[in-house]
Amino acid sequence: MEIVELRDRNDLFEKAIQVFWREWGNEKNYKFYEDAMIHSCTTSSDIPRFYVAIEKGHIIGTYALLRNDLNSRQDLCPWLACLYVDEEHRGRKIGSKLLQHGLKEAIKKGYEKLYLSTDLEHYYEKYGWRNSGIVYGVSGEHIKLYEKDTDLKTIK
Repeated sequence: MEIVELRDRNDLFEKAIQVFWREWGNEKNYKFYEDAMIHSCTTSSDIPRFYVAIEKGHIIGTYALLRNDLNSRQDLCPWLACLYVDEEHRGRKIGSKLLQHGLKEAIKKGYEKLYLSTDLEHYYEKYGWRNSGIVYGVSGEHIKLYEKDTDLKTIK
């Protein structure tokens, strides 16, 4: 398995849009994912970035580093979002590898913390993420906020 930044693998771009949209989108927001991913591949800014785990030419996992994961905490950045592992490949620690990769990418970009929001129970805690409250989405619903130090301070 290899984890690659989408902007470095144009051959996977169309398939990656489909995977991200299928797992995280709805029937009305395909263009949202397409537009976000197109611009992530052309911006000189360090984020947003989309990543895929590939094995034998197939996308088996995803994640993204974003400025904000569509929630009320605009003061926090960056966000790890869209973590997904294909059902056939679960149980192989791929999610853990994607989380570690995300932390390393955040370090490379100079960030001391990484954030995420989720409704999953007891998944992120086993990888050292700390539940630090709640955030509100545009619908008014709330969801759990997690954070993790990237250990950038110890590297400096």
